[in-house]
Amino acid sequence: MESPVRELARRLGENAEAVCRHYLSNGRREGHYWMVGDQGNAPGRSLYLRLVDGDGRRTAGKWTDAATGDHGDLLDIIAASCAHRNLAETLTEARRFLSLPPPDAGTQGPRPRPRRAPAGSPEAAARLWAASKPIAGTPVRTYLAGRALGRGGDLPALRCHLHCYYRRSQEDGPSVKRAYPAMIAAVTGLGGSLMGVHRTWLDPHRSTKAPVAYPRRAMGHLLGHGVRFGLSGEVMAFGEGIEIMLSLREIAPALSLVAGLSAAHLAALEFPAPLRRLYVARERDEAGRAAFAALAERTAPLGIDILPLDPALDDLNSDLMQMGHSQLAASIAPQMHVVDAERMLDAA
Repeated sequence: MESPVRELARRLGENAEAVCRHYLSNGRREGHYWMVGDQGNAPGRSLYLRLVDGDGRRTAGKWTDAATGDHGDLLDIIAASCAHRNLAETLTEARRFLSLPPPDAGTQGPRPRPRRAPAGSPEAAARLWAASKPIAGTPVRTYLAGRALGRGGDLPALRCHLHCYYRRSQEDGPSVKRAYPAMIAAVTGLGGSLMGVHRTWLDPHRSTKAPVAYPRRAMGHLLGHGVRFGLSGEVMAFGEGIEIMLSLREIAPALSLVAGLSAAHLAALEFPAPLRRLYVARERDEAGRAAFAALAERTAPLGIDILPLDPALDDLNSDLMQMGHSQLAASIAPQMHVVDAERMLDAA
């Protein structure tokens, strides 16, 4: 007997072109295939999906992404398109598209359609995170390289969404598109739970932010939480921006970092239990000084030493881009405890 999942995948395959036109609308048919950029519906020809069976086998609905080697069926396409968090959501959407009743509709009556996640909610953030992919070989890596952030290694707190919806504002001109590639950063709590995401929309042709009025936006429950690079420990560094903290990572890869995303959120970041010494990567503005003062007031009764790390220019990323790794390390070293500087700084 055919399993419910296999049955839905087969039925979707029998309607492969209709599925593609709905969920992969930026692609087009070429012969027996539907060609599109990726699962996220980006324009292009990397992903090719079989529209008809061939060689006596059920191959309609099967796809391969030549750029990544990923492959799957139309259930995977629906899951990526709708940013589903589990298989149940995907099966429900597939049945809705095929106008099929729920599997137990005859005994329990009709079920309501799953609600759409409220805009800006943690649920919507989780769906966007699930629909994004690792940054290797994506515009996110190109953007970071353009900011002199080239240190290798995994950055699990960052992902890329190649076709991230951008809500136009009144300040945006008529040439602004509805979607751009975006760097998606996970905003997590002390226990590692996803509380929200931060989006940085990117120019698909250059290593810069997208030409929009507001290239950075966040959603979810953000206050007290941050984007984390490394595990919590006795010595950590907090700072406002992702690029600023990754600049510090370039010269101090062993130092655990948290980006607070704004001066207000930086001042409210929660302290992990083992923390004993906190460095604060400040920006040269009044908001940065105020955030440091608020953190200092909170750390004092906890016995946590707090030290500022001040840039020579406006922030550490500007320092890195203008001065290079060695000079940035030389500028930061006198501001750190000697033991931390000797153990953590690496100007290579």
